[in-house]
Amino acid sequence: MAIRLARKGVGRTSPNPAVGAVLVRGGKVVGRGYHRAAGMPHAEVEAIRDAGAAARGADLYVTLEPCCHAGRTGPCTETILSSGVRRVAAAMSDPNPLVAGKGLSALRKAGLTVVDGLLGEEARALNLSYLKWIVSGKPYVTLKMAVTLDGQIAAAGGDSRWVSCEKSRAVVHRMRSAADAVLVGGETFRRDDPRLTSRVQGGRNPVRVILTSSLSGVSGSRIFRGGKGKVVFACPRGVPERDVRRAVSLGAKVIRLPSRAGRIPASVFLRALGKEGIVSLLVEGGGKTAGWLAAAGAVDRYVFFVAPLLLGEGVRAFVGYRARKVAGGRRLEITGVRRVGDDLMVTAEPPQVRRIRTAGG
Repeated sequence: MAIRLARKGVGRTSPNPAVGAVLVRGGKVVGRGYHRAAGMPHAEVEAIRDAGAAARGADLYVTLEPCCHAGRTGPCTETILSSGVRRVAAAMSDPNPLVAGKGLSALRKAGLTVVDGLLGEEARALNLSYLKWIVSGKPYVTLKMAVTLDGQIAAAGGDSRWVSCEKSRAVVHRMRSAADAVLVGGETFRRDDPRLTSRVQGGRNPVRVILTSSLSGVSGSRIFRGGKGKVVFACPRGVPERDVRRAVSLGAKVIRLPSRAGRIPASVFLRALGKEGIVSLLVEGGGKTAGWLAAAGAVDRYVFFVAPLLLGEGVRAFVGYRARKVAGGRRLEITGVRRVGDDLMVTAEPPQVRRIRTAGG
């Protein structure tokens, strides 16, 4: 029940994790709560308020270790202790260095019975983005691609509308709404002139990030006219100052980063986004950006919408990344396959990401 409650906050709590909490007394649920957004009460506080006086002597089930430090809100451990809760079951510990076992330890020292590790894999799956960001300082990267059966993302002339079906595109809009930021490369940005907004009822627009070597000619882009949401250009330090000023005057933020041979290292780029508070990043194109991230081993999850279409010699899904031998390729683990309209949605992860999901760390 706590995990189901936590799911309500997914995509809305960043940079905080999504957390749910349930209070049980005498075999009956007396309080429920979940973290709704950063700066709002944490799940434990919501559940205790919901329970009122019934919290005294109750058992608290929570999907993440209660915090023991003050941020935008006070320490949850203090609220738990003052409420009279007698036992706490946490699905997992919080890797945040400010917590990292200290919250559970504080509760144990105060005399509460504490159990952790219940449904840990399910709890970790809720917050993979947070778990990566809080430890590494870099966002969790999901690479989404619409590809044909023969592995192309566009026809030879560059036309890509539409490789995937309408139902697949609706799923992508929901993915945008759940992500902190969406990324495209400069070539895709200039060719497709995308808005990168989330057309979801009750959804939200992500931060729209364009990775580009040049800021010239961006003033007429639809991204400044279509929908609300922050726009960020990430570019090499050597771009002309006048182009930077022009982009800023349009309302964009410009992040200038060190480059090597004209290319920004993926780790440098992702760490810069992490400093901006971007916990989850959805990458939507194009082939050069996909190849750049794949070559660096920087993708945490691949999502392919495979269309029943053949284009022959079109635009490859990955450009600039190659394995000279099959043994040198990046082996992935398929974690999901489902039908979406006429397409197949295939999800895959690198083995190390799968291990984090199942074992923690």
